Amino acid sequence: MQRWQRYCGLFSMLASSWAAGQETRPAHDESRWFGNVRQLTSVQMGLARSGEAYFSPDGKRISFQAYPVGKEDYQIYVMNLDGSDLKMVSTGVGACTCSFFHPSGQKLLFAANHDDLRPPEGPAQHEARRARGGGEQSEQDQAGSDQPPTRSASQAKARRGLNYVWKYYPGMELYEYTFATGALRRLTYSDGYDAEGSYSPDGRLIVFSSFRDGNQEVYICEADGRNPRRITHSAGGDGGPFFSPDGKRIVYRSDRTGNGNLQIFVNNLEGTAEKAITGNDAFHWCPYWHPSGKWIIFTHARFGPDPNFDLYLVRDDGSEMHQVTSDPAFDGLPVFSPDGRYLIWTSTRNGLDSPQVFIADFRGLSPDGELRLSAP
Repeated sequence: MQRWQRYCGLFSMLASSWAAGQETRPAHDESRWFGNVRQLTSVQMGLARSGEAYFSPDGKRISFQAYPVGKEDYQIYVMNLDGSDLKMVSTGVGACTCSFFHPSGQKLLFAANHDDLRPPEGPAQHEARRARGGGEQSEQDQAGSDQPPTRSASQAKARRGLNYVWKYYPGMELYEYTFATGALRRLTYSDGYDAEGSYSPDGRLIVFSSFRDGNQEVYICEADGRNPRRITHSAGGDGGPFFSPDGKRIVYRSDRTGNGNLQIFVNNLEGTAEKAITGNDAFHWCPYWHPSGKWIIFTHARFGPDPNFDLYLVRDDGSEMHQVTSDPAFDGLPVFSPDGRYLIWTSTRNGLDSPQVFIADFRGLSPDGELRLSAP
């Protein structure tokens, strides 16, 4: 869910997958990075598909988005790390995405179209919006969503193709949920998608992605939604932003070249120190900080005769990169626990027909960001 859903249009990628026995990827040992892998969400819990999960500040709960069985739009859920006390905190009306705990643990931020149920926009409608707003963006730039991938059961079993589709709802706004009262408060009021929000470590600010100026850009506002200011100003759809653990930087992904691939960028809060820490030769998506602030974990895919979505680590200056997962199933939307002991992510491993949330003990990095193993 690093996410899965973040807004800007409808992007569809159809990639041919490998046939059985044609695996050419070099051997990679996931156990060098993590262990004790377990699945946290399931269809048996009433969740047809789940993803984009985040830890509470104390590490005892998670929030995530999921399709209730029989529905085809995400709602926001919270539950304990052991799977108990599962609760939907969104209204059940419309679509939701991108939840994130307030540092106090008393509130939850997420995006929803509860008050504006317009359907998702297609590429032509987004081109019209950009023309009105003066933004420049190719249709490939609409790949910026952080929604879970859709894969049909027949495709999953035959492994003959993967179809990834992201929905962008123009009525998406940011909402704040208070656990003690169950109150839901709307924070943003703009024409166009506002989503992909997360709090600063001190809880004073929110960084989010919006189409309010005609192109998908990154903004920072106060925690109550006031005084939004734009951080990114270049061509390409910018989204999936998060504050660094010290609150001084942000990370996000963008498509600056229009070739359908995404890059990971780091910037300061003023937007004056942007730096690409990955190339644009592959799909780099859903970045999230390690609690040390020295590394960023993200989703990587290289399309071609043998496509696969895997988790990678990159240093915050782009100087070093390591592959973390290599399962032939989808692995994406990775998030570290606040103490760095656990990794939570979205996957279709173990033969699942739809994505669910997984967790593992992460041992590849120490809490202070020291690499605990040699490079593969």
